[in-house]
Amino acid sequence: MLPPSTGRRYRRHVDGTNPLGEYLKARRQLVTPEQVGLPRGPRRRVPGLRREELALLAGISPDYYLRLEQGRDHNPSAQVLDALARVLHLDREGTAYLQQLGRAAPAVLRAPGTATRTTRTTPRTATTPGPTTTAPTTAAPTTLEDRVDPAIVQLIDELPVPTFVQGRWLDVLAANPLARALSPQYRPGVNLLRAAFTDPRDRTLHQDWDRATEEAVSGLRAAAGTDLDDPRLQDLVAELSAVSDRFRELWARHDVRGKVGGTSVMLHPEVGPLELRHEKFAVTGSTGQLMVVYHAEPGSPSHDALRRLAASIEQAGAAPTGAIPPGAAVAPAPPTPGLAPAPAPTGPPVGGHDRGKLSDTR
Repeated sequence: MLPPSTGRRYRRHVDGTNPLGEYLKARRQLVTPEQVGLPRGPRRRVPGLRREELALLAGISPDYYLRLEQGRDHNPSAQVLDALARVLHLDREGTAYLQQLGRAAPAVLRAPGTATRTTRTTPRTATTPGPTTTAPTTAAPTTLEDRVDPAIVQLIDELPVPTFVQGRWLDVLAANPLARALSPQYRPGVNLLRAAFTDPRDRTLHQDWDRATEEAVSGLRAAAGTDLDDPRLQDLVAELSAVSDRFRELWARHDVRGKVGGTSVMLHPEVGPLELRHEKFAVTGSTGQLMVVYHAEPGSPSHDALRRLAASIEQAGAAPTGAIPPGAAVAPAPPTPGLAPAPAPTGPPVGGHDRGKLSDTR
């Protein structure tokens, strides 16, 4: 757990008191004068656009824009937000997120220091790597949001490709044996965001670590939406802000990217280089659960490598899919062959509902 002083220092990165203003400010600082046809000038001190420049280009008064950014105006129209999004060069998802923040502004805006906090019910838990043939990995007591439908667990256990289910805050909630063999992070109880920024094995495995971390942080923003005062989110952001310059940089950009698929480049210690597609499917009926599937082009070297990895699991007699059952204690978790055990996680799982089906939301 973070010392109180450190937690207070970095909790400002996600205090939830003025999400619309923080988003506007962050995106304004990323747009250069040249991008909007303005001269930079010799006396410019701000990294991006000045407030009055953004207001002028969006067709609103500088005073009105100042009130928006400072959180003193809570009712921006859709037309105003669309004009700001155009000047800020926001894409479709960024524009939708800006509109979401604008609609929610009256509900989420609070005086500093008055954001509602709930008492932690999930203790911070450490996990210890163990042999591949141990029982399914479990984690500390979880909420209803973290429960994976048994039918989904059965489904991913039957899939012949690495597959896992993650929760809203990027906790692994269930994983089949091939996913656990692909990465030591793909096992129940691991928070993928925490692992990406604190476990050196993750950077060794993911040869495209920069892309992976950008996708993870922007995905967290999208999952959070307007719930920036969620205590689990605040704890996670404060923790990672205290230990990772890279995380602070990415979080400060306010990039928003939803459930996207793509290509992952990995270097596995047992089967070598891998170039895999990853697809993300929403588990409908849940609160933010995603089923993540890795697969390779048929006939490619990566496809052959996955087959060798699956064969090694069969020879070792790996346990069936692990999932987080309510009230379970932490059990030993398997490391990936050839990788040293990671330091014990310093935080809890941070949340998905009881029943669910799959929907492709890419």
